[in-house]
Amino acid sequence: MDVTVKGDNGNSVGPKARASRSAELHEAVRQRLAEHDIRYTRGRQALVTTLVRLDGPESAAELHERMSLPLSSIYRSLTVLDQAGVLVRHHDADGLARFELAEWLMGHHHHLVCVDCGTVEDVELDDEAEALIDRLAEQLAEKAGFDQTGHNLEVEGLCRDCRT
Repeated sequence: MDVTVKGDNGNSVGPKARASRSAELHEAVRQRLAEHDIRYTRGRQALVTTLVRLDGPESAAELHERMSLPLSSIYRSLTVLDQAGVLVRHHDADGLARFELAEWLMGHHHHLVCVDCGTVEDVELDDEAEALIDRLAEQLAEKAGFDQTGHNLEVEGLCRDCRT
């Protein structure tokens, strides 16, 4: 079983490939927003660009620290992008909302959540591990008479910094 914590995988992608992927991603977001009659403003583009670079979901305040946009604009953009299905909202144990780009843009993954500092890291599993989780989720849903449409796994604990 292989687990990759995004940001720690050591893989590098050349500038041309990154630019191409970025252009494709922005075009996909632009199309999704157009379907909802929403403009893809510069502020929304900047927010999406910032979210692409992250190793996990972040709160509006955390995003504000990274960006030169007013916090009110970030909140409005997060709401619009969330409602259009471009983002996924996660809530920690204290109810703080953190956001990341939706799976249809970034691929399926899971999370490691630090219960002390609130940091969330993206984790990708190999095919064998993902198949095991798929089977478990299907069994749980079937037992409850539930029609499963997907799954998310969040492992809670202490991150490297909080452990020491």
